[in-house]
Amino acid sequence: MSDFKHFDYMEKHGYEQVVYFYDKTSGLKGITCIHNTTLGPALGGTRLWNYASEEEAVVDCLRLARGMSYKNAAAGLNLGGGKTVLIGDPETVKSEGYFRALGRFVQSLNGRYITAEDVNTSTKDMDFVNMETDHVVGLEGKSGNPSPMTALGAFHGIRAALQYKFKDEDISKYSFAVQGAGQTGYYLIKKLVEMKAKKIYFSEINKKHIERMKKENPEVLFVEPKDFYALDVDVIVPCAMGGSLNDTTIPQIKAKVIAGTANNVLLDEDVHGNMLKEMGILYAPDFVINAGGVINVAHELKGYNIGRATRDIEKIYDRLTEIFTIAEKENIHTQLAAKVYAKNRIETIKNVRGNYINR
Repeated sequence: MSDFKHFDYMEKHGYEQVVYFYDKTSGLKGITCIHNTTLGPALGGTRLWNYASEEEAVVDCLRLARGMSYKNAAAGLNLGGGKTVLIGDPETVKSEGYFRALGRFVQSLNGRYITAEDVNTSTKDMDFVNMETDHVVGLEGKSGNPSPMTALGAFHGIRAALQYKFKDEDISKYSFAVQGAGQTGYYLIKKLVEMKAKKIYFSEINKKHIERMKKENPEVLFVEPKDFYALDVDVIVPCAMGGSLNDTTIPQIKAKVIAGTANNVLLDEDVHGNMLKEMGILYAPDFVINAGGVINVAHELKGYNIGRATRDIEKIYDRLTEIFTIAEKENIHTQLAAKVYAKNRIETIKNVRGNYINR
């Protein structure tokens, strides 16, 4: 019997709602977590994963939902944070009925939660969801696949980090190592190649993605995942799963800048955030630098225009510069500074809305 205390965890971290759902017809099993809706309805993608246990699924959902609150706040969006995780094998469970059932459960939340694609779900899957609810973004014919825009935001964030750390953001002067080349990492590598980065390495576990990169960009060098963190480069970019910066990997790192593009890259935010700070490594916090995708899909809610979305994504540069300045001024690690930045915005808007005005 698990000793994980759901309500204690929710109280500690300020969650509003956790919903479990099941559809007998399609076999859909999932959890939606809504962390905070102070700024607006909760926005966060739907992740499909073959979790080892229900507890592992709910803990992942809780962490991801809270991260979305900070991400959306720090991105300047009038949206709260939420997330959905689905429990199952991505190779076998997907069907029209499966995702239409998901759409009905999203609709049952009456607009408190807006979903989108995430790990192992796609824009095509969201089209099925959209048949049952309007509370979904990232659709074909609108903003589409968010990964290129996530990569664009990461690129601007890397520029900000290089300028802050080295006083020079010229990409061609630096070497890079990108972990994961399936979606965001793939598009980011393309941008780094375009900007003539001095040297680029990548690691990946999917053979198809490895072969694609070798074919399209043979100058980008493949390294085994076990050798990734010890590479002698200026910047490393973790674009895979969370928890990859930990007691084992951090001591190997030679890079002076880390762009935390995957969600929840730090296994323990305080322990490993401080470890990076003590090593003199400038860490660009994940939920700030990887916000390009969510900024892009959020523009669907007010009429999608790629020019406006792109301009908003470019603001990641300025936000990170402000967060780095807060961290230095307060002598705290950058992940904590980013949370301070996000929480301050949530608190400010909550107080601004303290008086009733009919609209």
